Amino acid sequence: MPSIMPNSSNSSKNKYLKLFYQYFVNHIITLTILTIMICFLIELLRLGPIEILNIFNSLKFDQIQILCSCFLIIFISTIYFMLKPNTIYLVDYACFKPPITCRVPFATFMEHSRLILKNNPKSVEFQMRILERSGLGEETCLPPAIHYIPPNPTMEEARREAELVIFSSMDSLFTKTGLKPKDIDILIVNCSLFSPTPSLSAMVINKYKLRSNIKSFNLSGMGCSAGLISIDLARDLLQVYPNSNAVVVSTEIITPNYYQGKERAMLLPNCLFRMGGAAILLSNKKAEHKRAKYRLIQVVRTHKGGDDKAYRCVYEEEDREGKVGISLQKDLMAIAGEALKSNITTIGPLVLPASEQLLFLLTLIGKKIFNPKWKPYIPDFKQAFEHFCIHAGGRAVIDELQKNLQLSSEHVEASRMTLHRFGNTSSSSLWYELNYIESKGRMKRGDRVWQIAFGSGFKCNSAVWKCNRSIDTPVDGPWEDCIDRYPVHIPEIVKL
Repeated sequence: MPSIMPNSSNSSKNKYLKLFYQYFVNHIITLTILTIMICFLIELLRLGPIEILNIFNSLKFDQIQILCSCFLIIFISTIYFMLKPNTIYLVDYACFKPPITCRVPFATFMEHSRLILKNNPKSVEFQMRILERSGLGEETCLPPAIHYIPPNPTMEEARREAELVIFSSMDSLFTKTGLKPKDIDILIVNCSLFSPTPSLSAMVINKYKLRSNIKSFNLSGMGCSAGLISIDLARDLLQVYPNSNAVVVSTEIITPNYYQGKERAMLLPNCLFRMGGAAILLSNKKAEHKRAKYRLIQVVRTHKGGDDKAYRCVYEEEDREGKVGISLQKDLMAIAGEALKSNITTIGPLVLPASEQLLFLLTLIGKKIFNPKWKPYIPDFKQAFEHFCIHAGGRAVIDELQKNLQLSSEHVEASRMTLHRFGNTSSSSLWYELNYIESKGRMKRGDRVWQIAFGSGFKCNSAVWKCNRSIDTPVDGPWEDCIDRYPVHIPEIVKL
């Protein structure tokens, strides 16, 4: 029987060779400077002190030249610090934890579906099949209005849900950060499908009696990626307004958007979307450097709305009976894959180490010149990030990104467990995932986090954060009473 030792030895050699290559290429500038300094030091030792002194004395310094050089250095330094963008800190954030009375176990969900769609058993069966494969658990929550039979999606009930989610998140943020309402300079609220008048941002201003000169924005219709769009908007505003605090509120109000028809493409969101929300405090104040949790490194936004298929793959419309719902098309995952490809093409050069960029470039050149059949090199984003927060839009979304980015089960654990415990909470899901990582005690100083979100339009947005300090395991938050039970095994199919 042939020995397996040579294969093991080759594998070990390849591993160390790859590590050597990564270290050498990623630190080539440092190694070059170090080599030059060592050569310079050796040359100084060879010359000796007397020769060095003679060379120094032979140099003639003009007083005007010295003054001009000093002025030039000061001028360049001043320009650099004036043009340097403000550092954006994520001081802290708070996620909404729905009350236990809002929980919808599978049995409750299916019972309601049978009663609401009693004349359409095929639609009930379809929802059951989706729920069995969804990756959701028994503790996800829907707003009180959806618990009625039939549901009661009135404007009043929708406002009640908005107040419950947004005010609870804001109150938690005030408690965690010590922030006072009058200290908020910028307020951004994003909610895709519920856009009342006055706006949700006005509702927050009224509740907390915020200042009359506050810069407030209300984003709607931008889908599940709107949370990172809000972060990007806050970043741009904080570059313009120095010494300011910005609060971003991300949520989706379910009450007015629960579909009661029988179109299958519109029944999908009923099975996946659940209550959720988050409030995030950003600041450009230097005083926040020590206590801030994260520092914003990059935001990259990709919009595929110029393509008709991408534009209509997530679309709000009426069915043949005049009932409004969100239609999810079958080619959604293919479109999401194309949007992701465009996004990582932009973000790759900004975050990937030199070793990965060089391999990608060499493969691209080889494919163009030598062999068009060469497979393109997929960069290893695990070299750039320690943690990944993938939008918990559904099991298929997480599976597709895990496959395309070649991630391990641990890298997508936060996304899968968030989907299981809270469902698809739309734009706020990324913050439940980040809180999961913190609650597991995995976030250390210097760690980099990549948040990836998808949304209607069609959009793929990314945000990169760097941990500013080692974060203690939170004693409160959405995971406080269940983190010890996670991770859990999620079967491919849960038989109902």
